[in-house]
Amino acid sequence: MTRDASPAAPARPLRRDAELNRRRILQAAREVFGRRGLEATLDDIAHHAGLGVGTVYRRFPSKEHLVEAMFAERMEEIGDLAAEALKAEDAWEAFVSFTWKAAELHSTDRGLREIMLSNKFGHEHVADAKARMVPLITQLVERAKAAGGLRADFSPTDIPLLHMMVGSVVEFTCAVDPSLWRRCLGMLLDGLRAEPGKTTELPHPPLDEQEIDEAMCSWRP
Repeated sequence: MTRDASPAAPARPLRRDAELNRRRILQAAREVFGRRGLEATLDDIAHHAGLGVGTVYRRFPSKEHLVEAMFAERMEEIGDLAAEALKAEDAWEAFVSFTWKAAELHSTDRGLREIMLSNKFGHEHVADAKARMVPLITQLVERAKAAGGLRADFSPTDIPLLHMMVGSVVEFTCAVDPSLWRRCLGMLLDGLRAEPGKTTELPHPPLDEQEIDEAMCSWRP
């Protein structure tokens, strides 16, 4: 009888240590994937986290498992942004607000840009997060069109391409002016207005000739 009374009390510190390691790995993955994209390996993540490779593999048996854990949460953030934007009364401003906030996330996270534009990594949890997000974004787009703010021929499937354009600007100018994408997105949004000729003040100055030359020299296609 006494043999069965309290079997596993000493396991608690191990579980706590494992959770701390998991958080360190996810934080390292956010930083490494954000900077290098999904080409980074679990060995790269382990080195950045200051952990042994075996520790990372015990928590995440493959890069696919780590991508799922890392980016399902990030995709949920974008879904939350869309849900919050839908609460705004002005349909055009709701669309613009969501687009800016989503672009802000994309601009600092190369891995997020890549997983948004690819089905190579992330299946179960990432796919679930995408499935939740798509109807919300579609609703934002359709509301803005119905209200007469967004051009009628814009499609929800244009959203990933919009972010691809912004991501290309980020990668081209990151060594010279990492915030230049704001200027380009401002122009893109003005071009999406249903009412022609209505423009807003661009939120960022252009590159000068020296800066564009520096960007061309540093860019690696």
